Amino acid sequence: MNLFFQKFGKGIPIVIVHGLFGSSDNWLNIAKELSNNFEVYIIDQRNHGKSPHNEEFNYDILVSDLLEFMDNQNLISVILIGHSLGGKTVMHFAKSYPKRIIDLIVIDIAPKSYLFSLSEKSERINHKKIIESLMAVNLQGIEKRKDIEEKLSENIKEIRLRQFLLKNIRRKADNSFYWTLNINSIYNNLEKLMEGVNYKDFDNMKISIPTMFVRGADSDYILNQDIEKIKTIFIESNIVTIDDAGHWLHAEQPKKLIKIITDFILK
Repeated sequence: MNLFFQKFGKGIPIVIVHGLFGSSDNWLNIAKELSNNFEVYIIDQRNHGKSPHNEEFNYDILVSDLLEFMDNQNLISVILIGHSLGGKTVMHFAKSYPKRIIDLIVIDIAPKSYLFSLSEKSERINHKKIIESLMAVNLQGIEKRKDIEEKLSENIKEIRLRQFLLKNIRRKADNSFYWTLNINSIYNNLEKLMEGVNYKDFDNMKISIPTMFVRGADSDYILNQDIEKIKTIFIESNIVTIDDAGHWLHAEQPKKLIKIITDFILK
């Protein structure tokens, strides 16, 4: 699959892989800052942004997409950065193609199952609720983006989350709205995506790529009890915490994240 991408700068290549409901545009400002020192690629994973839609949607296929992208761009080895869903993608990639990675940076996700987050009792952001809320919005006849937000607000109370999701709305030539997300494919494959990367998937593997896990202090995606298992798999890893940041720390604390990434690469 030919993934949409944007490229900036020159130097050691960095590839940034966004999270669920995201796109390369979410990382545009960070990519431009990093391009002062590096050659930076930001991609849209399948079923997101400007990349093609497909009903196949699992980590094996996402790794295959990433490998094809790197081969098409003649990228022999890269610094690989992934956030959330993208973090799971790059962890799987590291398991299969460790020699293609110079450094690995995993942002606010751990190599564990997140299926529990789909439970109605879960206190974290419920991705099933999000996708069902998007599916419940009938875009036909809607003229203003504000009207879409009002519809979403019935089920999604967090303003920041609604604004993030609305970045996936575009207009057609006839001025009607559409989602750039493949909502049906995400919904049909959501359990696979949430299960995703589990400790057992690594089957006692020891990955020796220099690796940094970055978590938001206000996020619960990487817990203290996850650290031991992270270090068991990624034996050259360290965990960095960014204060005053939640799961979308690249939007909440971009300057701190850029510094942490740059310092790690230039260590």
